[in-house]
Amino acid sequence: MSSRLCDLSVSATRADALFASALQRSDKPSPAQVRQAIAAAVAAYGGAGCAARVAQAFGEHPETAVTRMRWARTMIAGAVPAICLAA
Repeated sequence: MSSRLCDLSVSATRADALFASALQRSDKPSPAQVRQAIAAAVAAYGGAGCAARVAQAFGEHPETAVTRMRWARTMIAGAVPAICLAA
């Protein structure tokens, strides 16, 4: 797997986890709070569970889901280094 594809995959999983977390944009979270929210969501729901929550939100409320995903992707870009976890 190329490094770029891995970065995208890991970033997407992190964005799904932040999206599925209880953290809100209005909380104005710090990078540490973003990382903690990602870890908590993955521990609670797993990667597939986070993705399922994202899919459900886009199906039920696409107008708000788009805004939340945009926020989540922006937050992880600044809070979590883009690394490849798979060798």
